[in-house]
Amino acid sequence: MIEHFFQCPYCWEEISMLLDPSVSQTYVEDCEVCCNPMTIHAEFEGGELVSFNVESLEQ
Repeated sequence: MIEHFFQCPYCWEEISMLLDPSVSQTYVEDCEVCCNPMTIHAEFEGGELVSFNVESLEQ
């Protein structure tokens, strides 16, 4: 597992998340500070994080 830090797209607080480098993943998770849902996308190649994106679910 690797720890990755990013800002919530709603409250702008810094959040840390543990990511599994063995698989790329896309899922929805609530912010641990403001509880708003956000889409997380983490892409790994060879165990290295090559892309990370977080978006609000608001359209």
